Amino acid sequence: QVQVKESGGGLVQAGGSLRLSCAASGRIAGINVMGMYRQAPGKQREWVASIYPNGSTKYADSVKGRFTISRDNVRNMNTVNLQMNGLEPEDTAVYYCNILYRGSTYWGQGTQVTVSS
Repeated sequence: QVQVKESGGGLVQAGGSLRLSCAASGRIAGINVMGMYRQAPGKQREWVASIYPNGSTKYADSVKGRFTISRDNVRNMNTVNLQMNGLEPEDTAVYYCNILYRGSTYWGQGTQVTVSS
């Protein structure tokens, strides 16, 4: 069984920064694709960023240049961090993490990020 847990959300003023962490644990072998998504009130969940086993990354246009996804190579290769800089009120959402493992997608419960203007 695979568990996914996000942490690090909170309240920040516009222009500020937050760092989210996501840890996948359980019966996982190897390094896997992990992604960050977000869902704002009244909107559909949208993709934010992904990191691949070879270390490559991709970002949604709305966060490119402001957000950085990386692996925590010290604790657990299936732990990722999302550094969010230059936050805007439009970034307010519940942020979710997922891991793709052996054909299945596992999601965390989400962490709230609120950006005040």
